[in-house]
Amino acid sequence: MQQQQGRRAEQSEPIRGDFEFTDDDFNRIRRLIFGHAGIHLGPSKRAMVYSRLGRRLRKLGFTSFRAYLDSMESGSGEELAAFINALTTNLTNFYRESHHFSILREFLQSGGLQGNATIWSAGCSTGEEAYSIAMVVASTLGSRAQVGQVVASDIDTNVLTHAERGIYPVERMKNIPPAELKRFFLGGAGENAGLVMVRPELKRLVAFRQINLHETRWAVRAPVKVIFCRNVMIYFDAQSRRRLLERFGAVLDPGGLLFLGHSENIAELGGMFRPMGRTAYVRTDHPAAGEGDRRSRSGGGSDE
Repeated sequence: MQQQQGRRAEQSEPIRGDFEFTDDDFNRIRRLIFGHAGIHLGPSKRAMVYSRLGRRLRKLGFTSFRAYLDSMESGSGEELAAFINALTTNLTNFYRESHHFSILREFLQSGGLQGNATIWSAGCSTGEEAYSIAMVVASTLGSRAQVGQVVASDIDTNVLTHAERGIYPVERMKNIPPAELKRFFLGGAGENAGLVMVRPELKRLVAFRQINLHETRWAVRAPVKVIFCRNVMIYFDAQSRRRLLERFGAVLDPGGLLFLGHSENIAELGGMFRPMGRTAYVRTDHPAAGEGDRRSRSGGGSDE
């Protein structure tokens, strides 16, 4: 009990900085980000929240978090997008968790992706994951690869803009084999030296969209055969994680693949997904309770 009281006191201790940041401010922010994005911010994120939103206050000329939040909630919605962008973390690399891409390649080689079936990169950040997927698709399927076959989504509009540009520092290319680097990227010269750009023929395979996983409809074309959702659910609470996984199961075709982050698992939904090892899963033929209702609510495949 004494230790718990000590932790509680530490959590409510004021942060020293330019702005007053009360418990009410922090809890209000937690409710807003959860309500709009399904992101659960624990007490340990208080300093991070102050640091990131403090930049918005300085830029916009606010003198308190309360005034900023009042203005954001009564405004047009543009600042709400900036608020969400500020509180989302985006860390990615090309071919990150390389074993997932080996499994994807084997899946494609075995005929797992027929016609215009979709691969969805949910939480694509600045695009490295989506373009890594597209490289595997292009290398494996060749001329059978379809325009927009890889749907890449994120809630953060800033990272989507970066991803659509497809321009990266050359040091980010270290995980890409030299032959693929030459085939799929253009090197910059002059003032663009040190940068590389995704070639148009690879970029056309990827359709970037803003999708909030917390919303009731997803603009993703059916059939969906593969979903990458790695290190996204670590920001969700247990109930939100389960709901999201159930919706993935409703959208994903039986035999399709789901890739999660190394710290995520779906043991509680074992009837829907069969583990392949190393956070890769196969959608089983076993239906979950109420799956038909969830499929109709999810919006997966109906917006195309």
